[in-house]
Amino acid sequence: MEYNDQMKNRVKRIEGQLRGILRMMEETKDCKDVITQLSAARTAIDRTIGVIVSSNLVECVKEANENNGDSPEELIKEAVNLLVKSR
Repeated sequence: MEYNDQMKNRVKRIEGQLRGILRMMEETKDCKDVITQLSAARTAIDRTIGVIVSSNLVECVKEANENNGDSPEELIKEAVNLLVKSR
C-alpha cells in the first residue's frame, strides 16, 4: 500500500493536535476544552482510517482483477471489517 502525501499530512495534523492537547493538559486548561480537542482528534483519526481503507480497497480490487486472486466481494468484506474494528 502506498500512502500519499494527503494521508501523511492528515497524520501530521493529528500529531500537532495531540501535542496541543498535551500542552493544554500541562497548562491545566479547562477539562471541557481538552475533551473538545480530544474529540476532534478522534474524528480526524476516524476520517484518516476511512481514507486509507477506501484507497486500499480500490487498489486491492484492481489488483484482484489483474491477478485473479481474491474476489472483489472478499476484499470489500475485509475492508468493511477494518472500518468496523476502527470504531
